[in-house]
Amino acid sequence: MQYTRLGTTGLEVSRICVGCMQFGEPGRGTQKWTMGDEPSRAVIRAALDAGINFFDTANVYSAGSSEEITGRALLDMVPRDQVVIATKVHGRMREGPNGAGQSRLAIMNEIDNSLRRLGTDYVDLYQIHRHDPHTPMRETLEALHDVVKAGKARYIGASSMWAWQFMKMLGLQRRNGWTRFVSMQNHLNLMHREEEREMLPLCASEGIGVIPWSPYARGRLARPWGTVTARTEVDQFAKTLYSGTEATSKRIVDRVQRIAEKRGVPMAAVALAWVLGKPAVSSPILGFGDPQHITDALVGLDLHLTPAEIGRLEAPYRPQRPAGFD
Repeated sequence: MQYTRLGTTGLEVSRICVGCMQFGEPGRGTQKWTMGDEPSRAVIRAALDAGINFFDTANVYSAGSSEEITGRALLDMVPRDQVVIATKVHGRMREGPNGAGQSRLAIMNEIDNSLRRLGTDYVDLYQIHRHDPHTPMRETLEALHDVVKAGKARYIGASSMWAWQFMKMLGLQRRNGWTRFVSMQNHLNLMHREEEREMLPLCASEGIGVIPWSPYARGRLARPWGTVTARTEVDQFAKTLYSGTEATSKRIVDRVQRIAEKRGVPMAAVALAWVLGKPAVSSPILGFGDPQHITDALVGLDLHLTPAEIGRLEAPYRPQRPAGFD
């Protein structure tokens, strides 16, 4: 396994982060494709055996079940200080007022709820899952600072938003002496490259570690075009991310497949190698439905695409509306 610093911090993370959205008791929450406890533990065990030390979940995944499964498995298998556990806050966890968002009340309630489900006294990285337009930035940022000062989180990060919003938050943190964001979890892959315009240069300039979500475009870049899986049939969010770009996406996937076949590697390795080559990217977040998928991803760590290959992969792309902010 390869390791890197998260941005300009001293925190060392594996170059692959396990996304834990697929871990969850079936029937809990809105995801229809989640894995229960035992298959989730098999994936987590394989990830640890491969040297992966970075795991990312969220309070909203399977209504908290993802945090429960992830926390139980990790604490059963490895000492707490040998893994980096990240979770997020924003999504709706209960009906009625104050059941979602990033108010001070919501953040203080949800960090405690997440810690209880994870079975730990602290998380290594606590992230706002999206920008909350209904709460003043100052309120959110000061609450996150207090979470760190209370010892409940070691670092804080942000996720998909406009670059100007992120820069404004960084400015407020600097001006007030509040704990600074160290990471940006954004939507980046060969089928969605809008983050290359402003967010990636911003993060490179500010020393922010980028931990992209969906580097395989919800699996589309890891298998031949048109392949149907149990998840693709019911993943409604994915349909909002990539609808309307089918012709362009097919050309991109076909080129990933051709390069993979020529190199004798899995398509997933090609897609991952492309993301890892982007400036400021520390650790792409990958969801694994099977331990074999981890083996495929490991190939991507040592795969160095040539400039000609990168050019062929990128050539079909056309600008599109940024997706995934909501």
